[in-house]
Amino acid sequence: MSDVDKISEASKVRANSRPKPAAPKPGVPSPAAVASKSSAGHVHPHAAPTAPKSDPKKWGHVDDDGAVWVRTSAGDRQVGSWQAGNADEALDHFGRRFDDLATEVVLLEQRLETHPSDARKTRSAAKALVETVPEAKVVGDLEGLETRLHAIIEFSSQVEEQVRKDKAAHRETAIARKEELASEAEQIGESSTQWKVAGDRLKVILDEWKTIRGIDRKTDDELWKRFSKAREAFNRRRGSHFAELDRNRATARNTKEELVVRAEKMANNTDWNDTARAFRQLMDEWKAAGRAPREADNQLWGRFKKAQDTFFDARHAAAAERDAEFESNAKAKEALLAEYDSKIDPAQGLDSAKRALRELQERWEAAGKVPRSRISEFEGRIRELEKRVDAEEQSQWRRNDPEVKARAGQFWDRVTAFEDQAAKAEAAGKRKDADKFRAQAEQWREWAQAAETAVEDR
Repeated sequence: MSDVDKISEASKVRANSRPKPAAPKPGVPSPAAVASKSSAGHVHPHAAPTAPKSDPKKWGHVDDDGAVWVRTSAGDRQVGSWQAGNADEALDHFGRRFDDLATEVVLLEQRLETHPSDARKTRSAAKALVETVPEAKVVGDLEGLETRLHAIIEFSSQVEEQVRKDKAAHRETAIARKEELASEAEQIGESSTQWKVAGDRLKVILDEWKTIRGIDRKTDDELWKRFSKAREAFNRRRGSHFAELDRNRATARNTKEELVVRAEKMANNTDWNDTARAFRQLMDEWKAAGRAPREADNQLWGRFKKAQDTFFDARHAAAAERDAEFESNAKAKEALLAEYDSKIDPAQGLDSAKRALRELQERWEAAGKVPRSRISEFEGRIRELEKRVDAEEQSQWRRNDPEVKARAGQFWDRVTAFEDQAAKAEAAGKRKDADKFRAQAEQWREWAQAAETAVEDR
């Protein structure tokens, strides 16, 4: 007996059964109780069918005599009586019976979806089950179940018809697909020049061809002849192409031999920038030359790369040496900052702080360049020391207003001193330092002019 037949038989038994006065035995869950614990999400093909748990209080009631009633649009209908417990237990009992019935409906819906070839049996089971619903001894949305069962009955006829059409169309679909594959193969065999891609595609077509079944032998043989002929045409054209390619590779070999000679002559150059550009040009020419025969191409590339690596390794070594030198300069400047940080303390004496700052600036320039990544860091740190002295000078200038005029002369001395330093730096080719000294001279000039203006305005 099939699952659907079992459902139909169980439905008939349920319709004729009478409610028992005793409640269900504790600890023995009904199928509905088990189903209610399952996830309400997507139903997998092999999962047990489930239905949402019914609310029996919404669909029924128990009167004072213990009679259990279900509500319908046609009025209340008695489905049993209950004397063994309270009204809630009675409704729960008949609600579980409804859940069992609803689970059978879910099973039919699922079976119609997952086994469309059994649509006729599913329809018969649904018809048998829907006849039991009006007299079912359960509490729940009976009219909703009837609606779903009628939908199963109606839709099963459509499913059955669709299965018949699908089966009839299978042969035509298989023939049509092989005709498409044969046409594609013929197009590849006639005109495609993407040899690797086209060759791979023909292999994929062949693999798919083998999976297509259900065609009569005569038609299948005719289609196979078309595919086989197209594949042979492609193989002939590909063979001609690679014969020409061999001739081109011989030319490429001669070109690359000349490039290797040029590269080997430049391998030991120390004109880093110009030679690096020349090697990039050689690489462009190498790529444009195309491929030589594999063995010769590998050998020539080994010589070319060796010359290239010799030059660039030497350039990298020189750059590393230069970076190491700059790193030692950075360490020297770190030491200078540590040494002069406590000396440049205007609170202990502005003049001594200024002298210490001048000493630091002279030794700072002598220490040389630092790695590019740390330039901003060191410029910021020495600038903080310069600001420390400048701030104290401004503070003293403001605190000693009666001496503004005398200090203005000192400011002009600083202007002169910085302009002299700028001139020396410019003469030494240190344009960046010269610009810095000129900026400082300009700042002191503004302060001197402000001091003179303050005296004149008194």
